[in-house]
Amino acid sequence: MPSTATNSDTKTPILVVDDDPDLLRLLSLRLSAAGHAVTAVASAEEALARLELARPRLVLSDVRLPGMDGLKLYDAIQARYPGLPVILLTAHGTIPDAVDATMRGVFSYLTKPFDGQELMAAVDRALAVSAAATPRTSEAGEAWRAEIVSRSAVMDEVLAEARLVAAGDASVLIRGESGSGKELLANAIHRASPRAKGPFVAVNCSAIPEALLESELFGHVKGAFTGAVANHRGLFQSADGGTLFLDEIGDMPPTLQVKLLRVLQERQVRPVGAQQSVPVDVRILSATHRDLDAAMAAGEFREDLYYRLNVVTLTLPTLAERREDIPLLAQHFLQRLAAKYQKRLNGFAPDALSALSTAAWPGNVRQLHNVVEQVCALATAPLIPLSLVQRALRVPTVEVLPFAEAKRRFEHDYLVGLLKLTDGQVADAARLAERNRTEFYRLLQKHGLTPGLFRGESPDGDEGGPPVADERQDK
Repeated sequence: MPSTATNSDTKTPILVVDDDPDLLRLLSLRLSAAGHAVTAVASAEEALARLELARPRLVLSDVRLPGMDGLKLYDAIQARYPGLPVILLTAHGTIPDAVDATMRGVFSYLTKPFDGQELMAAVDRALAVSAAATPRTSEAGEAWRAEIVSRSAVMDEVLAEARLVAAGDASVLIRGESGSGKELLANAIHRASPRAKGPFVAVNCSAIPEALLESELFGHVKGAFTGAVANHRGLFQSADGGTLFLDEIGDMPPTLQVKLLRVLQERQVRPVGAQQSVPVDVRILSATHRDLDAAMAAGEFREDLYYRLNVVTLTLPTLAERREDIPLLAQHFLQRLAAKYQKRLNGFAPDALSALSTAAWPGNVRQLHNVVEQVCALATAPLIPLSLVQRALRVPTVEVLPFAEAKRRFEHDYLVGLLKLTDGQVADAARLAERNRTEFYRLLQKHGLTPGLFRGESPDGDEGGPPVADERQDK
């Protein structure tokens, strides 16, 4: 059965999964009549594909499904989207099944034939829980994350969690590779927090020599050491009433870890050489690219400090894990840097943008910014050519793996990545994959992927099926 969707900014999105077309239609009609925006799919695999594009507020799924069953779907949802409520339906309900489902965290478990009022009551309860965990957004309300350019689902999840933790005062540990944007996320959390009117102070713990780091953090008094010719307010005092961001906290020397722990426990600092402590009101955000669990096991990082800093963990994806953001980021950087270099630059040639989109990016967003700045500095025409991009990258682009050697899971992720990158345009996706459209459609059908989903259009649109006559344009 083709997927159906009712789109509205004012309606609550619900994803319904059932392989019985009649029941799927009935559920869709009942929920739509109650004012919800319903997306209906016939398999767990298609449900997961939908979730990669947009997150609903509730998933309503049958247990008995072809391929992956409802409980496995629930496990997959919780692994990627923890907290998203799931209601399971089954015609084969038993008490052990219900106990197992509820023990695993399923929001509700109903047997078929279900009572309509009972179903809607469960939906209302689940949506109430979902609403409490979902921050309201508006154009004005998005200013806190304005510096983070993204349209990817994986970043949407990180930002949704960041918006939630921003409302409190808990310490947050941001994990991510170098160049992935940890300081940008920390600043966004500060801007979304009740401390937004206070200062945001950032320090890279690995960039300051150990002998100076204590003074930088906690301050010093005049005469505390050679060269201390005046009192110095440390970064903790500078951040009073606001947020202190400790970048690369995993590189902090052990002696300073002890002193930092004391500050976090006592909420006051003692400047170097001072006799008395000074109270401070500071929220701590920290970040690291290191494996702190391994560092603790090696005795290089204090366990008690780790738990003080790691009340909430946010993990930033690599740029390679959010490739659909590369064209958006590249154009964003190009517009900013064109003004810096006083040049009229309109964009990238298609093959240049393709090279950017398929590059390895070990340096993540920071490396992408550096590459775009290089091409801006050297550009002599409004459109950036492939030759400049290749020169700036200095590395070969990522090779497309042969389909014959690719495993099923990689093949699925590969196809999803191509459809995201090309906004569901099959001709472009097939060209990037070096396959003709007929073969490419067979691969999409094999994995239950509908191109229209990635264009935000109806799957029954003008590219709803494979070409059957003329493939000369793809040869």
